[in-house]
Amino acid sequence: MSGEDWRLVIAAVAGIVLSVVLIVRVRLHPFIGLLCGAFAVGLFAGLPLVDTGKAVQKGVGDIIGGTGLVVALGLSLGAMLHLSGAAASLATSALRLTGVRAAPWATLGVAIIIGLPLFFETGLVLLLPIVVAAAEAMPHQKDNDAAKLRLIMPALAGLGVVHALVPPHPGPLLAVEALHASLGLTMLYGMLIAVPVAILAGPLLARIVAPGVRLTPTVLSDHTLDLAPPPRAVSLLIVVLPVLLIAIGELGQLIPAVAGSALLAAARNPVLVLLATNLLALPLLFGRRLAEATVQDAVWHETMASAGAILLAIGAGGALKQVLVSAGLSDLLARLVLAYPVSPLLLGWLVAVAIRLAAGSATVATITAVGIMPGVVAASGVSPELTVLAIGAGSVFFSHVNDPGFWLVKSYVGTSTPDTFRTWSMVETVISVAGLAGVFALSYVV
Repeated sequence: MSGEDWRLVIAAVAGIVLSVVLIVRVRLHPFIGLLCGAFAVGLFAGLPLVDTGKAVQKGVGDIIGGTGLVVALGLSLGAMLHLSGAAASLATSALRLTGVRAAPWATLGVAIIIGLPLFFETGLVLLLPIVVAAAEAMPHQKDNDAAKLRLIMPALAGLGVVHALVPPHPGPLLAVEALHASLGLTMLYGMLIAVPVAILAGPLLARIVAPGVRLTPTVLSDHTLDLAPPPRAVSLLIVVLPVLLIAIGELGQLIPAVAGSALLAAARNPVLVLLATNLLALPLLFGRRLAEATVQDAVWHETMASAGAILLAIGAGGALKQVLVSAGLSDLLARLVLAYPVSPLLLGWLVAVAIRLAAGSATVATITAVGIMPGVVAASGVSPELTVLAIGAGSVFFSHVNDPGFWLVKSYVGTSTPDTFRTWSMVETVISVAGLAGVFALSYVV
């Protein structure tokens, strides 16, 4: 590599390290810390300040204008499922149908289904209090804390695996858009990898790490409106409808007689699908209570309160990504892939892992990695769908103290900080490594 190449690498590392220090040590919001890191990359890489500013604006605009709509609509759908009691109804019904032995598998399945259309933090807040309550109600066993964890960890694995690998979850979805991958194929490949990975990181891993972990009473609880929960069939319909519509739109393209129709094109558009699901969910989940001001206020207040922080953070992540691209990091990685025997799938995973460990956010890791990988994908001819999944797997590697999800899990489960590393951080790491192994295995088939 030339001196300019090394300067670019050092600039990228310095900007990311600055972001981490500002977020973790100075306690700045990720929005501010990532913006500072973006400008630092431009400065160190030798970009004119005006050009760096334009790259920041473009990066924020691209992410908020596209992925931001999906995130906001997913958050509002999550608020409706939460406040109406629909998510709680689905989870408790599934657990009621199973005995103690099958309960971990039930929580795994429910977490995968509920987590599909929702941001990870939203799914966690929706599901984990229900699972913790169910664990508390389990018959007393010799190691009751370990028995509870064998119920809780599969729920964490189910939420984590769809967060990494399965569109229309917002994280993988933004990677599909950035790399121009097929949404249908990515969904298919993602589910093929996600199911065995979730089993490994959930019920199987829990048997190994749960013994000896001690839980304390949780300080957080679930809050819903005083509403009768909707019928379970209606709740399930609202949860799976976005996935069904997108799947129909993608599979319909394989039928020559209807391929290219306007209806199928609409079904493939995640913004339109989520908007339609939101509009359908309001009357189906709340019924006549929808007209009450308290219900409307609760839904939109919960949505906007969480949307602001998330949208600002991912927008700043987009800014950092765009400055890295404008500085030439994407082109540099493409040249390295051609010059050295580096697997593009492994490279995408490693970039996402580095950003994840540095910035803490899986979404920021995904945004940054996919932003600098298009040149690599084009130069190497690697499958963009498998690249999406490799990046998604890398984006959840080893959650630790700079990840808000780490503290959220600790609070809801009741583990100590060391035991949160032992349980939750291990779940995420197994998902990441096993997910990459699944991607490589699938690359020999497709």
